[in-house]
Amino acid sequence: MKNFLSTLPSPDDLSRLTGNSEFPEYREANGHIHTPFSFSAFPDIESVFRLAKEENIVSLGINDFFVADGYTAFHKQSVKNKVFPLFNIEFIGLMKEEQKNGMRINDPNNPGRIYFSGKALDFPFHLGLFNRIKLRRIKKNSQEQIRQMIQKVNQLLSFVNAPFRLDYEAIRKHYAHKLVRERHIAKALRIKVQDYYRHPDLQVKALRQLYGGKEPKSVSSNAAATENEIRSNLLKAGGAAFVEEDSSGFLSLEEIIRMISNAGGVPCYPVLLDDAAGQITEFEADAEKLYHALSYYGIGCIELIPQRNNFDILKRYVEFFDEKGFIITFGTEHNSPDMIPLTPSARGGKDLESYLKRTAWKGTCILAAHQYLRSKGMPGITGVDGRVIMEYLPQHALLGKQVIEYYLNHFTHEA
Repeated sequence: MKNFLSTLPSPDDLSRLTGNSEFPEYREANGHIHTPFSFSAFPDIESVFRLAKEENIVSLGINDFFVADGYTAFHKQSVKNKVFPLFNIEFIGLMKEEQKNGMRINDPNNPGRIYFSGKALDFPFHLGLFNRIKLRRIKKNSQEQIRQMIQKVNQLLSFVNAPFRLDYEAIRKHYAHKLVRERHIAKALRIKVQDYYRHPDLQVKALRQLYGGKEPKSVSSNAAATENEIRSNLLKAGGAAFVEEDSSGFLSLEEIIRMISNAGGVPCYPVLLDDAAGQITEFEADAEKLYHALSYYGIGCIELIPQRNNFDILKRYVEFFDEKGFIITFGTEHNSPDMIPLTPSARGGKDLESYLKRTAWKGTCILAAHQYLRSKGMPGITGVDGRVIMEYLPQHALLGKQVIEYYLNHFTHEA
């Protein structure tokens, strides 16, 4: 499929066509959502865009784990709904030295484990043969872990004399797109419990047995809460169906950055920040040290999921990295069963003030400029090693605004 960006006017023509326009201070954007191609609160990609239109979101970033399989449908819906698309991807890697030292990165439960995003990749998606082989191996390892978890769930179901079992292929067919994840197992198990035990009291009893006598806190009529509880009690570390991932199957951070760069994207670190108890991981606790660590790897872009964070801590980190010239974007993930708004907000639903919205909008525009330039066969905002060329970011922010405003106000798609 042809990327619509390649059909937009040249940078000079864009400047001329939008030069007399008065750009808004910011627009609403969401740079990190998961779709059903990994796991999502949304049943399909169309529903993502329906909610975006309701909330006046003008830019969305697809951000699935390990796959770009949703890019074509995402591109199609973006053009149909006049929502500017950012083509992103997410990886899980391992920093072995930090793991040895017990340092948590942005996974609060697993030292050395790192979640890492690639932003504004080329569409159509490309990796090259060597990276495709690597990614295929990662996917294979993840699915082997999932199969083992399903096997453990079935052993547990047999132990409690449940009248049903789970099946990998059935879960994949009914609830997943190619890759099955933990959350798909939790969803399948929740539905099986409801199907076989019609009365709520029987459902509670069944869950209590599966939890080894632990009383369920949620009722099965609350699907999202029940699935989260199943995942927490059975599938996470310490649970009866937990299977540890094979560390040899993880990419290093350097490998992930190279893979993102080869796909035309911008390496981006997802900042976890504080949890509900105010705790921050060792890697992120000191903003200055975090800045130097990211700079060492040539990373000039961060993203945050504000609803996870205390407003004041969020703002402090955004101000710090904004002053350092970093690209900053916000998202909501939507990779759990809970359906929340697409408009990012801080913990407790606290609205983000205009400074934060302006900063995230600037980051969105810079990434839009990168995609646009790459689609035209021109260098984007990164060098050959994936490092962001920061001195040109103000110019790219303006170009990105011109690209998005032209797209929103003038672009017409010929089917």
